[in-house]
Amino acid sequence: MQQVATGPAGGKAGGGAPGGGASRGAEPGGAHLGGAEFGGELSLAERAYRAIRDRLVMLEIRPGAPINEEQLGQSLGVGRTPVREALKRLQYERLITTYPRRGTFATEVNITDLAHISEVRQELEPLAAAQAARRATAVDRTTLTALRRELERVDPRQDDAAGLMHLDLQVHRAVYAAAHNPYLEDTLVRHDNLATRIWCLFIDRLPDMAGHVEEHGPLIDAIVAGEPDKAARLARSHVEDFERAIREAI
Repeated sequence: MQQVATGPAGGKAGGGAPGGGASRGAEPGGAHLGGAEFGGELSLAERAYRAIRDRLVMLEIRPGAPINEEQLGQSLGVGRTPVREALKRLQYERLITTYPRRGTFATEVNITDLAHISEVRQELEPLAAAQAARRATAVDRTTLTALRRELERVDPRQDDAAGLMHLDLQVHRAVYAAAHNPYLEDTLVRHDNLATRIWCLFIDRLPDMAGHVEEHGPLIDAIVAGEPDKAARLARSHVEDFERAIREAI
């Protein structure tokens, strides 16, 4: 399978995010899990999972980098058991790989996976957007409207790439949640995470990152207005634009 360059494999977990600078809406890479942003109702294992997952997705833990349970636990302020439980889930989601007698590593990013990931997303992203337009609650609409205001404040001259990527993830996850189908949501979160890793790998070669993120504005408007057909069309176009942009950057 063809692999693209993924940077040094020996980097420590929790290294620099792509694009540098502070991330809009990001969870601090070294923050302990007691902060309000993680939600007090979540278990330690769930909070560890979410924090490690997003470090892997944003390439803060570089592809090929070794995963050190003790270091992760110390950086997150938790013991080894929650970290181990989180890593089991992340292996299932193809974000980490364990090799006998070698250890556990962040998975490499293979550009040949792009077509397979896009194939799934082109069918399921429109479905999720349409269902969100039909099923979104008042709380969902409030969340999406707040994200819409964030999109309006995007400034390509000032906003760093990592911050834009975090905002992109927030929008996608809010749309999936508004569809109120846990199986669809779980599938799309996993595939969007894999797509985001590819996006982050090529982020320095993409000239209009802000424009890609701002595409979510009309999609949110369609969902909040209860227009499923329009929402589905915009979601499919967004996925197609993503794949096209990556292929042009290769």
